[in-house]
Amino acid sequence: MKTLLVGLGNILMGDEGIGVHVINDIKQRYSFEPPLEILDGGTLGLDLLHFFEEKDDVVIVDAVNFKREPGYIDILRDDEIPSKINAKLTVHHIGLSDILSALKILGKTPKKITLIGIQPEILDMTLDMTSVVKERFNELIELVINELKEIGHKCVLLSPQK
Repeated sequence: MKTLLVGLGNILMGDEGIGVHVINDIKQRYSFEPPLEILDGGTLGLDLLHFFEEKDDVVIVDAVNFKREPGYIDILRDDEIPSKINAKLTVHHIGLSDILSALKILGKTPKKITLIGIQPEILDMTLDMTSVVKERFNELIELVINELKEIGHKCVLLSPQK
């Protein structure tokens, strides 16, 4: 079982960095059996392509423009993802759409791709996330952990939440 957990976003742009914050928190607080690859994908775009290749499962955490109220969370799977993220939030979403298309063309699409996304409130130059997104932080972590358990990983909590 080859699983990749990737957080996307720019931590310098407020709520846009939620994916990176979530995976960094998970990396510090949990261990996994079997082991999985945890990646801070930041805003790498197409440079992420080789990380996705040959994976059975990919779980992505990101800020997504669902055109809903700030803090809205949704889980998208496989073919749902490109249609929903075509409403681009920032530059790195172009890369995610392109990565998924390239993987399909190359015949290297992971068996299952899951995007756990949250609607951001602000995308301004700031290191701080808004309170509405912060309030949903632990829920995002729980959704990621549940997804990893569903895939077949044992998720062991090493330290309690902050």
